[in-house]
Amino acid sequence: MNYPTAISRLLGFEVVAVDHGTATLRVVTDPALHSNQQGTVHGGFIGELADAAIGTARSTTVSRGESFTSIDLHTTFLRPMFAGTLTARAYPTHVGSTVQHYACEITRDDGKIVATATSTVLTLRGEKAVGR
Repeated sequence: MNYPTAISRLLGFEVVAVDHGTATLRVVTDPALHSNQQGTVHGGFIGELADAAIGTARSTTVSRGESFTSIDLHTTFLRPMFAGTLTARAYPTHVGSTVQHYACEITRDDGKIVATATSTVLTLRGEKAVGR
């Protein structure tokens, strides 16, 4: 696992826990840096947190000569987040030999879910994995 990634360093994401196929990331939000015009944490930032958690979870299962890429990312926003800590927990819902499906729950300090995300991840092997 190659962590932290450049984007995770830039955005301040911290790995809280990893296990085979799962990952939990955390970030402390700052309204001066992360809010949109309504004053809530920007949805793109929350989506990137989910994507980073899912990618970290998937990276714990990569075999030698393999890499992976996301095919899609779907984020559903459930309630606002203004400031505080966001925690993203990613886990697999289906693990195939080539295609895997992941889910992620993003919660705020009070334990309430801010957003959920799902992603389809494609395993790359051989020449397709080189340089990734």
